[in-house]
Amino acid sequence: MDLRKLKTLIDLVSESNVSELEITEAEGKVRIVKSGGAPMVMQQAAMVPAAQAAAAVAAVPAAAEAAVVPAGHAVKSPMVGTFYRSASPGAKAYVEVGSQVKEGETICIIEAMKILNEIEADKSGTITRILCENGQAVEYGQPLFMIE
Repeated sequence: MDLRKLKTLIDLVSESNVSELEITEAEGKVRIVKSGGAPMVMQQAAMVPAAQAAAAVAAVPAAAEAAVVPAGHAVKSPMVGTFYRSASPGAKAYVEVGSQVKEGETICIIEAMKILNEIEADKSGTITRILCENGQAVEYGQPLFMIE
């Protein structure tokens, strides 16, 4: 199964009241179970008709598909890791709400596998929202900041 499709399914389960979702396609079977905070993904190889996969996808509530998107440009996480607003504990945050940023300017750090990765603004503008807490685990493609 395509990783983008899998990520979309995980996001849908995370943001909805659905606690478990199972999808079966020609390439295999994916089961997403929400336990406590984050969904767990279990994948198995299997050969099952595509009609069953379509029925499983249809079971996802329409409300989960119509997620609310905030106004402006979202700076998204390019990786899975831990979000930090500053270079070190106690240091001043790179940006605050209302900060003017230029494209290419460092706005946060994501720690992945003990490596600190500087995340840069992909658009110039004003930070209107900070969508993550310092020290929070983030997923690939998760919005971190809103820029207008």
